[in-house]
Amino acid sequence: MNEFKLTNIGNLITYNSDSGQMSSIQDIEIIISGQNIVEIGNSLPNTDDVFDCKNKLVTPGFVDCHTHPIFLKGRENEFQLRTQGLTYEEIAKKGGGINSSVIGVRNASKNELIRKTIPRMDNFLKFGTTTVEAKSGYGLDCESEIKSLKVIHELNSVHDIDIVPTFMGAHSIPDEFKNNPDLYVDMICDIIIPEVAKQNLAVFNDVFCEAGYFNINQAKRILNKGKEYGLYPRIHSDEFKNIGATSLAIDIDAVSADHLMNISEEEIIKMSNSSTSAVILPGTTFCLGKNFYAPYLKMKNAGIEIAIATDYNPGSCNIQSMPFIILLSLIYMQMDIIDAIYSSTYVPAKILKVDKSRGSIEIGKAADLIIWDVKTPIEIAYNSNFNPIMSVIKSGKTIF
Repeated sequence: MNEFKLTNIGNLITYNSDSGQMSSIQDIEIIISGQNIVEIGNSLPNTDDVFDCKNKLVTPGFVDCHTHPIFLKGRENEFQLRTQGLTYEEIAKKGGGINSSVIGVRNASKNELIRKTIPRMDNFLKFGTTTVEAKSGYGLDCESEIKSLKVIHELNSVHDIDIVPTFMGAHSIPDEFKNNPDLYVDMICDIIIPEVAKQNLAVFNDVFCEAGYFNINQAKRILNKGKEYGLYPRIHSDEFKNIGATSLAIDIDAVSADHLMNISEEEIIKMSNSSTSAVILPGTTFCLGKNFYAPYLKMKNAGIEIAIATDYNPGSCNIQSMPFIILLSLIYMQMDIIDAIYSSTYVPAKILKVDKSRGSIEIGKAADLIIWDVKTPIEIAYNSNFNPIMSVIKSGKTIF
């Protein structure tokens, strides 16, 4: 079994399960055996291979818990329209938005989608993301949603990155059901979810609960049906308007409510007394040209557990860099840098239910680490324009 030592670590920043807090440890060493961390300490035994960290910073690999990477082509034309003043909602009404990606996914073969998605997974790793959640949702029929989830599974089996699958057939109402959306909800509940569960293709079930997409009653039905089949509920809520989606998330014990730009004061209090976590997506706010971000400080002060993620997708956020998401979080939401590392490693690992093996640098966990080419954590954000990563180690394997 391959064994090597990381030596000359200037500063190790990670969540510590014993203290229940983030910790910063200077001048430390780590021994990795196979895929796992086996020792952390000072003056550790020599190994055949040694990685000199050159007195630089080491953190856990990022865990990106909200992405939409299974699509055929980008939507750069919509980005151009937004630079001309059109909103996301206006573009969708003109035939753009989520539904404009559906034809490509429906017509593409599984292998074609795999070829398109592999470079996206490569890019996640280059930016330090070692575990990523991936949603379906650009197929919007049984065949194409199943195909998308099979793409995720095959990629997870062949790619170095870990991919956690989410079924999101309730991403938008497909054009053929626009005059009868409840009929599409019937299809999701009666046909697609049972088939997804039968083939064991997803861990989570997500719904875009928003004006013009899925209303509260539809979302509730879809998420509860998923729970019947063993899929954990998550929900896109309060991105454009508050229609009560976050309250629904809390009421059905959803794992997370994501976006939250328009969460109310009452819902913040309600969420603070629940097991539902918040996932904030500042990259989407930034890319859509919005001037208000999710109220991070209010949620933090209420005691809500908060993750940050990229929301990488072809339309509203073409960002895969977690260092850039951290930069946005610090500038626009006044997030502390140590909190940002916590919110991009351990908290999302908990949300994805992989925190027993991922999300922190601890003995017995997978060796998913970033060796930075900087010495202090604030430099991750300050230097995000050139991706200041020296090396990424994934499950004990040095990626670069």
